[in-house]
Amino acid sequence: MNAIDLRSDTVTKPSKAMMEAMFSAEVGDDVFKEDPTIIELEKFSANLFGKEAALFCPSGTMTNQIAIKVHTQPGDELICDVNSHIYNYEGGGISFNSGVQAKLLPGNEGRLSPELIEPAINGDFDWLTRTSLVSLENTVNRAGGSYYTLDQIKPIHAFCQKHNLKLHLDGARIFNALAESNETPKQIGEYFDSISICMSKGLGAPIGSLLLGEKDFIRKARRIRKIFGGGMRQAGILAAAGLYALKNNVTRLKEDHARAKKLGDVLNKLGYVDSVLPVYTNIVIFHLKPEKITGDAFEKKLSENNIKISAFGKHTIRMVTHLDFDDTMLEKTIGVLKKIE
Repeated sequence: MNAIDLRSDTVTKPSKAMMEAMFSAEVGDDVFKEDPTIIELEKFSANLFGKEAALFCPSGTMTNQIAIKVHTQPGDELICDVNSHIYNYEGGGISFNSGVQAKLLPGNEGRLSPELIEPAINGDFDWLTRTSLVSLENTVNRAGGSYYTLDQIKPIHAFCQKHNLKLHLDGARIFNALAESNETPKQIGEYFDSISICMSKGLGAPIGSLLLGEKDFIRKARRIRKIFGGGMRQAGILAAAGLYALKNNVTRLKEDHARAKKLGDVLNKLGYVDSVLPVYTNIVIFHLKPEKITGDAFEKKLSENNIKISAFGKHTIRMVTHLDFDDTMLEKTIGVLKKIE
């Protein structure tokens, strides 16, 4: 058996069918807007979410950072949850790229609400930063894959409209969220000024994210992409993988969720595990009892059994299920976890 890699759902490799789609892709120069496969991907994804346009980028970090740059002015402030990817894992890009500061709120398992956001908005005084943007993450990586439902998003959208705030969605794992909420991309798309979706996580593409919005927003975003160094040439080879992922790998996501929940159930019964965050989608985060085993020792024991995991803190571990993690690998992992006890 190959190594079992639970560090992230970004570790997947293209399937044979996806590779064939990539090798047969029709390409052109995307900086000149002449790559037909990228054009098809952008139209397909925009239509999927009911948006006017889309922009293909190398990464979700780039799509998020472009959105922040377009929605704000230097000296502004954005509001996000303390667990947000845009704050924790994008290299300080909020301040570096846009000259914007973040106001971090302690959400409910990573999720914000109008009641949390309202007192965080700054008043209209010369000496205060201008609050201009709210960013949500769906699913919330650091909160164990928790997700927003439409009923939770609607009041935030209404609140942002009332207070003249733009609303961005870091939807890196939005399809995992939709698989559980049984809602559609179009339903979600209606309530955001911009949406970032990633194809190199649960959907299994080797690279690529899309930024969605109205035509004027994407026109501005395209210029920022160029400034950020994201203008690509015959990248239809990569876009073909994204198209394949969107058309073939969305409906199977519940399989990943089922395996993650089984891991969570097992971990909850182990004596060396202090607690497990609720398992909502494909992310399992748990805390070890340091008197029983340290994070380093736990990681070493799994590594000795050819299992890779990700330390999320000194005594906190994250496991992420994905399309390259099957039932046989699940049973082996469970067996190793039980033996550690």
